[in-house]
Amino acid sequence: MLDIILAFLWSFLVSVFAVPSIIFVSYTKKLLDEPNHRTIHESLTPRLGGLAIFAGFMSAISIFGELSHGVQQLLAGCLIIFFIGVKDDIVSVSAFKKFFVQLLAAGIVMVIGDMRITSFQGIFGIYDLDPGTSYAFTFLVIIGVTNAINLIDGMDGLAGSVVLIISLTFGIYFFIYENPYAFVALCLAGGVLGFLKYNIYRAKIFMGDTGSLLCGFIISVMAIQFIEMKVVESAPAIAIGILIIPVFDTLRVFTIRILNGRWPFHPDRNHIHHRLLAMGFSQISSLLILIGLNLLSIAFMIIFDDLGNFQLLFIMFIFTVFVSLLLDFAVRERKENKVNA
Repeated sequence: MLDIILAFLWSFLVSVFAVPSIIFVSYTKKLLDEPNHRTIHESLTPRLGGLAIFAGFMSAISIFGELSHGVQQLLAGCLIIFFIGVKDDIVSVSAFKKFFVQLLAAGIVMVIGDMRITSFQGIFGIYDLDPGTSYAFTFLVIIGVTNAINLIDGMDGLAGSVVLIISLTFGIYFFIYENPYAFVALCLAGGVLGFLKYNIYRAKIFMGDTGSLLCGFIISVMAIQFIEMKVVESAPAIAIGILIIPVFDTLRVFTIRILNGRWPFHPDRNHIHHRLLAMGFSQISSLLILIGLNLLSIAFMIIFDDLGNFQLLFIMFIFTVFVSLLLDFAVRERKENKVNA
């Protein structure tokens, strides 16, 4: 317990004290994010906050963590994800190169670390997976979650707050069941919390791809580890409930883009936070609403976990469809009222 607390505090302190120096260097070297038609911020802002998260996370887990098999491979994957993220934040990197690096990182944890989803635990009547299906599905989970965190990083404090909630929730589960990934979760939470001091309101710095890809990759591995512990009833459904904001937002915008005949990875302003802002909510109000939805989803999944995976996922599906339709209806009504006025 003491080691975990020290690891969390170390990661937090390294991150919180590193950010001002990163901001200074970013302005000096003009490594700034320029506003455009898709962004919410209106001024040049440093985008290398992920450096502070990485420094806090890696130093804390190296000093206090248990570098067991699996955790070692996770850290190796984090290193290559980190470097491609830094390069993309400084000079643009093609989508193919980023995908290749994510493929390599996923391969390290799946093949060398033997970290993969081996069972659907009864969802759609499916239990154990054959090796080919297991590797393919695990790869999709890692790539999907990694990029989902990157996609929600479009409003002050959103990605950081969601990552913090996810990390703390997984961390509590891992601690209760004495899983070494408790260190991983709390080290990430500490680094993100230190970063959020400068990002949650009127952001002085963004986490950039360095931070969002790193956090997404770590979270994806924690989700797989959580499911594979097989000590929590309805673990797959609970994992999705914990990850509801990035998963829901990604599936929603991809569906809208495909239905509109566009490439699913083509950026737009259809994300949940864009919809809330279009309804007239401020950034901080939108952030609190999304945090509330995330916490509500987690609480629901934990309280009603005995319903089973399929029932929980069905209820969550109905809820997310309702929220999506409600957001679209509210935005349309607001636009019509403005036109009529």
